[in-house]
Amino acid sequence: MFARRIGLSRSHETAKVTPEMPQDEPLASPASASVESSMTDDDGGGPPGSDAPEPFRWKLNLVLFLATVASVFLTGARYADEGPGPAGWRDTLRSLPSGWSFAVPLLAILLTHEFGHYIAARIHKVDASLPFFIPLPRFSPFGTMGAIISMRGRIRSRDALLDIGASGPLAGLVVALPVLIVGLAHSHVGPAVAHGTQEGQSLLYIALKRIVLGPIPDGQDVFLGPMAFAGWTGLFITALNLIPIGQLDGGHIAYALFGLRQNRFARVLHASLLGMFVLNFVRFMIPIARAHAWSQSGQAFGNALPWLVWYGMLHLIMRGGGRDHPPTEPGELSPVRKAIALFSLVLFVLLFMPTPMAQY
Repeated sequence: MFARRIGLSRSHETAKVTPEMPQDEPLASPASASVESSMTDDDGGGPPGSDAPEPFRWKLNLVLFLATVASVFLTGARYADEGPGPAGWRDTLRSLPSGWSFAVPLLAILLTHEFGHYIAARIHKVDASLPFFIPLPRFSPFGTMGAIISMRGRIRSRDALLDIGASGPLAGLVVALPVLIVGLAHSHVGPAVAHGTQEGQSLLYIALKRIVLGPIPDGQDVFLGPMAFAGWTGLFITALNLIPIGQLDGGHIAYALFGLRQNRFARVLHASLLGMFVLNFVRFMIPIARAHAWSQSGQAFGNALPWLVWYGMLHLIMRGGGRDHPPTEPGELSPVRKAIALFSLVLFVLLFMPTPMAQY
């Protein structure tokens, strides 16, 4: 649950989708993106017959990154209770440094995630762009919509597909976990409040709260500090990217592991996102119906809405570029990479949040 300080966390309780296109494709999610368009004679470089890579471009990437830094610091300043209110833009600028305890760790998580993909792509000679960060002040609880990366050419081998798909989430998690642990250690447990915002709960998140803070007494919640919220955001971003659908990171990983069978699995999982929307809506509507508090129906819909939005985004992207993952050449994953793929899918289960965020 989020109070003005950041939130309360009850103890019981974004897309990398890339259609196959003949040109550079953006891959977008709350954290990153990867795209493929054509095949070469290496693990996934430029289009056929293309010997020279795209010119190295960085100016737009830098401008967007600096705008995202300002946006995330602005969001962090609000969480630090020193954010801009009705004051003018000078006061807004003065308040930005106070957001460092949220902004710095979150930006570190996002950068590590993005450059995990970028470095893996370069190792496999895939012509990848620098990440294009997407600032979103005010409207996003994180201050950003993540980033997209453009890749020329389709990833050719399963080994390369696994390396590029798994490198971002695993690298980002290496930073997110210590950030969350330190953040929880600096958060406090206090009486639960009647109204607020509850952040999503996952098996790994619940376990970390128990390890760091011990059992949470009945009627008590964990008030997250800004650093803890940044760490939780890292878990949330990783979970979204590991959904094994389309060309999300999890889709790349699952396709590298299962091959063509993954296309069937992905269709079922995509439909299940609608199921998650329905389940969440029913869950929050039941107490509203019992209390005949029909005016709160919009709150129940809002709590379920993220799954409907995510289903719709993936549907539109796959409708435009094809529902199936671009194929790789024949071949099996190496034993080590099979273990990494299985670990990544288990990690998705541990990070999965049935209700990403809820108002009550």
